[in-house]
Amino acid sequence: MSRFWSDLIQDLSPYVPGEQPKSAKLIKLNTNENPYGPSPLAMSVLREDIGPDLRRYPDPYSISLRTAVAARYGLSPEYAFAGNGSDEVLGLAFATFFKTRTGFEGPLQYPDVSYSFYPVWARFFEVEVAPVPLSPNLELDLTPYREGTGGIIFPNPNAPTAMALGRGEIESLLRDTPDRVTIVDEAYVEFGAESVASLVSQYDNLLVVQTLSKSHGLAGLRVGFAFGHPDLIEGLDRAKSSFNSYPVDRIAERIACAAIGDEEYFEARRDQVVATREWTTERLVTLGFKVLPSSANFVFATHPRVPAKELFEGLRSRDVLVRYFDKPRIDEYLRITIGTDDEMRGFVSALESLLGSLGPSDNG
Repeated sequence: MSRFWSDLIQDLSPYVPGEQPKSAKLIKLNTNENPYGPSPLAMSVLREDIGPDLRRYPDPYSISLRTAVAARYGLSPEYAFAGNGSDEVLGLAFATFFKTRTGFEGPLQYPDVSYSFYPVWARFFEVEVAPVPLSPNLELDLTPYREGTGGIIFPNPNAPTAMALGRGEIESLLRDTPDRVTIVDEAYVEFGAESVASLVSQYDNLLVVQTLSKSHGLAGLRVGFAFGHPDLIEGLDRAKSSFNSYPVDRIAERIACAAIGDEEYFEARRDQVVATREWTTERLVTLGFKVLPSSANFVFATHPRVPAKELFEGLRSRDVLVRYFDKPRIDEYLRITIGTDDEMRGFVSALESLLGSLGPSDNG
């Protein structure tokens, strides 16, 4: 800790991302990356689009990208916003909609078991919060959110539980809370949940945030976007232009537009991830695990007799990396990213070896 740090920075507990190992021999199932990589069309842009135009700044509003993502939901570009990954978009949204404003009182509500960046942004932007407990089964119940008076944010599907809400449940909340900005974080929506992005033209209090990191295999590109009423988008643009005028670079915008345009590749790879997820779930259940219903590109699983931390460490020693959260309510679960079929077979083999080494009483 430096004596030159501000009080804010000294008091922060930063978000801790998943380990990014240097060893290529590891089966890496800890950060929810897409195992199949970006579209060939996107890769061709990457190879061909590096030229003298890089001397010029990119379009500060990324109009081509906004147009492309909005079209997927039948929206016009003024309903879309683009940024340097969905994390930047969400951070700007906290500053834009959840900091103190005249006539708007009440703490921000979000699930107590959810994306662990939410409390970090809240602290960074000095936003009062009121986390809402998930149900005993770790399900997201929107009923308590109707009782608040401040903003609302939640992922759908939730992370790290992987469970999703139906579109009707979310729309009902929007109808009941018309004066409160509600952000639905759809980082994993493409793997089995229902997007509510098309509802932004009906509800001026709804902001939907998405990313290309998981669905399109572009985590290294850092491209995210939001959908919302033009009034909300204008607010985000004001925040963006007061912080970073050019968040999406020229090459990133071109690659992102190419990836979005390659719908056939996206659908094939998504379907492959979903099929592998179902196979993995079946194998985990056979090995005695309880697996929560997943609509994401990962599963959340617990074993009734073997501590999650012991499983995490045992898998790590067998060159398999999964995610373990040492936090209340979920410290007996592992989050397991869905990799290729070969990777998941390797994971299951390592898990069988680990459970076998613990003896019949632990293996169940």
